[in-house]
Amino acid sequence: MRILVTNDDGIYSPGIAALAHAAGMFGEVRVVAPDVEQSSMGHAVTHSRPLSYKKSPIEFKGIEAYRVNGTPADCVALGTHLWANTDLVLSGINMGPNLGNSMWHSGTLAAAKQAALLGIKAVALSTPVGKTEPDFKALEPWVQKTLALLSEIREHGLYNVNFPANPQGIRWTRQSVRLYDGHIVPGTDPMGRKHYWFTVTPLEPAEEGTDRWAVENNFVSITPLRLDLTNEQELKAAIEQAPADTPDRL
Repeated sequence: MRILVTNDDGIYSPGIAALAHAAGMFGEVRVVAPDVEQSSMGHAVTHSRPLSYKKSPIEFKGIEAYRVNGTPADCVALGTHLWANTDLVLSGINMGPNLGNSMWHSGTLAAAKQAALLGIKAVALSTPVGKTEPDFKALEPWVQKTLALLSEIREHGLYNVNFPANPQGIRWTRQSVRLYDGHIVPGTDPMGRKHYWFTVTPLEPAEEGTDRWAVENNFVSITPLRLDLTNEQELKAAIEQAPADTPDRL
């Protein structure tokens, strides 16, 4: 099996090295990642300039690794073009969780979505980070267990995985959708110029069975996702309540 590993933290992140090493148990691995950090980049793609790639200056224990002057989605598009017949794309391990609403702007998940758009099975993997780096060595057995579990699913799919710092088990979950208080924190730089930090605070507790609840309770969360964003219930209600193609609306 050919496995392409990427991320949004950049080629120098310890998380991508840990993921590439764990993925080596399941097939032939190649790393193609951004040359600089691209966190919260979302599904941005580069179209106004050419992309290029270079051999990585750091070692990945015998794994071929390349850095790209583009976004996480660019890395997957270019990596799968250069490495034909890629079977699986893994994105991460991200330094910071990608739970609930953060899926919308996650560059880590965007890389996996790009693979799914190309018809390739894809998994995004993330873990919380505090004042010190995550203990990727301790997480390695759980990464391998998770990948082994997902390997049992034959169909192409898109999955979002989050590891707590000290996992006690694995749970299948749904996305946590909560309202957030978007808060702007003003400040000044050393030159006295104004700047602002955008922060969010959850307004509701996490529901049991969601990705956030699982991680808060020390479970690895695996959330199956889909590319179709259609709200089927809302679509049905809209057709019934406000038919669009009727004579009185022309």
